[in-house]
Amino acid sequence: MPTTHSYGDHPSQTVRRWAPADGADRPAPVAVLLHGGWWRDRHDAGLMEPLARDLNAAGWDVWNVEYRRTGADGGGWPHTRDDVARALDLLADTMRREDGALDTSRVVSIGHSAGGHLALLTAADSPVTAVVALAPITDLRRCADAGLGEGAVGPFLGPDPGPGLYETTSPRHRLPVGVPQMVVHGAADDRVPVGHSRDYVAAARAAGDAVDYREVADADHFAVIDPAHPAWGAVRDRLGRG
Repeated sequence: MPTTHSYGDHPSQTVRRWAPADGADRPAPVAVLLHGGWWRDRHDAGLMEPLARDLNAAGWDVWNVEYRRTGADGGGWPHTRDDVARALDLLADTMRREDGALDTSRVVSIGHSAGGHLALLTAADSPVTAVVALAPITDLRRCADAGLGEGAVGPFLGPDPGPGLYETTSPRHRLPVGVPQMVVHGAADDRVPVGHSRDYVAAARAAGDAVDYREVADADHFAVIDPAHPAWGAVRDRLGRG
């Protein structure tokens, strides 16, 4: 059963940790899960629990991160990003405290949609050794101009983003990330169009990042977080066990 750990005083600054069962191989690889939902407080880390169970059953130590979101939760830029960074600091402290229990060479940050955005922005200067971005948000100006997420960028950045803020907050303009990445996107995604990931991957590779890109025909925005769907199967095959 998962245990809940706090990395701050706010009720949303928590992690549900799914540790491997007693007797599992050690050191265990670590998966940090970051949920989507366009940063809004109507969505929470429960979206990633099916993936948490799947990875934990395969021997991973899973950290399913909650963070402050827009709405009544007190999130937005930079608080939401900073929350994820603090959760990763807690992970780093835990790795030092549980010396030998966790595989420091296999720490994968797995983010969906807005969680993919956060995974890409927080990988540097953290324990993360690779990122899996599932239908990620990578260019906030492009999303804002298209009104994606029912206008979600506005509440996240505020009503009057200053000069350069779209670029500062967009993984597309913060390259290179500096760790290997796997980007998975459904060709039938109508929430974050697949063209966003195509353009991000091209730019990341041009900046020197190693990126494995998988585009899944007929997959929508949520297929990539369905453990039974081939889109997630491709991720699991790539991650393996250890």
